[in-house]
This record gives sequence, structure tokens and C-alpha cells, in this order.
Amino acid sequence: MRWTPGGRSENLEDRRGESAGPRFAVRGLGGVGLGGFLLLLVLSLVFKTDFLRLLSTDDGSAPGDQPAEQEAPIQVPAEEPLVQFVSFVLDDVEAVWGRLLPTLGRPYQDAHLVLFRDAVESTCGLAQSATGPFYCPADGKVYIDLGFYRELRERFGAPGDFAQAYVIAHEIGHHVQKLLGRGEAARGPFGGRDNGMSVRLELQADCYAGVWAHSTARRDLLEAGDLEEGLNAAAVGDDRLQRMSGRRVNPDSFTHGSSRQRTDWFRRGFESGRPEGCDTFGQ
Repeated sequence: MRWTPGGRSENLEDRRGESAGPRFAVRGLGGVGLGGFLLLLVLSLVFKTDFLRLLSTDDGSAPGDQPAEQEAPIQVPAEEPLVQFVSFVLDDVEAVWGRLLPTLGRPYQDAHLVLFRDAVESTCGLAQSATGPFYCPADGKVYIDLGFYRELRERFGAPGDFAQAYVIAHEIGHHVQKLLGRGEAARGPFGGRDNGMSVRLELQADCYAGVWAHSTARRDLLEAGDLEEGLNAAAVGDDRLQRMSGRRVNPDSFTHGSSRQRTDWFRRGFESGRPEGCDTFGQ
């Protein structure tokens, strides 16, 4: 994919240096996580001494009266080119939907993309890296652990920068669904939806990713092999995941759709370039 490095998007939040979960200020020691709090609680019970008093601040205020000092994001020079690529794709996808969504009668509102490592606390709940990239409609943010791209390449056989771009475009597709009033999308990535509705939402997000990909072709951003990279990423369907885990393929348990369905809808969006052609609910 042809792209121009240009720093970080204003809509990108880097939380790679943060620990998920609540933190408490310990006098003279800075912040501790939930594990540290539990350790002090156990010590207090064992030694009959109030070690929790260490959680008070120097001025005597109680924990929670003042926020613990934020940790600085981890700077990993080797990851910076990928961070800039993610920033470029995020801004590009949002610019495209900024033009397209008004044609559907809705203004586009920017989403934010959060980079995290290992685990992250979102408005939709605590998520581990194993959850994979996800969109939280409650806060309008996409969450990605950059380590997922290594898994996409090595485990799922979908290398290439356009495969990485597809992931972002797919998640922004869920943001578009929210803006269009798809109420089911507001239930978030952690359950609460029937499988049939979930599959339709995911396939529509695949189609929306294809709509964005169509725009990159028109703007001469695509390079040879990019479309195939996107299709390889879309081909990570429920049937494939079930086979990889040694389970029997059970369509009734699908939440994202089969590999064939996902690639078909991505290609449909790519060929038409029209979000109106992404009606997975009417077909």
C-alpha cells in the first residue's frame, strides 16, 4: 500500500505503557496496580497491621481522592513505523467515511484508536490481547494490540500492510454502524448479541472495509497484491478458527461468519464502493 509517514494521528491514544485495572497511589512509591493493593490487604490481615495506610497520599487524603500519576507510554523505536502506518490508515479511513456518511443522511463523527499491550480497560470492560482488535461502541474507540499483527501474519497466514489496514477499516466499520443507528452494535464485543445478528454485523463491517479499499484503488494507493492481502485477512472466518482449534465446524455457533462469507462481503464492498450495497440484514 502506498502511504506517507506523517507522525501520529490526533485520534490515536497510546496506552502501551499502562497497566489495565485500577491503580492506587502509594506514598513515596508512585502507583501500584490491583495486585499490589491485594498484597497489602493480605499483609494487613496476616500481621494485624494496617498496611493499607500506605495507600494514602502525603497530604493525608484517601486513595481515590487524587488520581495516581499516569505512566508514560512505552516508546519502542522498532514499532514506530507500524504506529505511523496505523495512524495513516486510521485518518484515511475516517476521511473516506467523512465524505460517504453524509450521503446516507448522517454526519460522521471521528472514532479514536487505542494502542495497548497485553490488556486494556475500556468502557465495554476489561479485555485481554487474546480478544483481538475490537470496537467499543460505548466510548467510540477501536482497541488494538500491535502484537495481533504478528499473529495475523504467522498464525493465520495473512501478511502484508494491507491485511493490517483491513483490520482497522473493519473496526471503523463497526463505528459507522453505530453512527447509522444499528442498535445491536451498541452491545459491544463481549457478548449479549444473538449469533445471527452478530454475523450480520460482522459481515457488514467486512463490506464497509471493502468500500474503503475501493476508495484506495481509485486514489492509486493500492499496490500489486494488496487486494489479496486484504482478502487473506478477511478469510479468518469462524469455520477456519474452529478447524484450527480441533473442533467440529458448527455454523450455529458462528459470530463472524465463514471464511467464504467474509471474503465475499469484503469483495462486494470493494467492487461497488457503495455502502448501500452492504445490506447484510436484507439478504
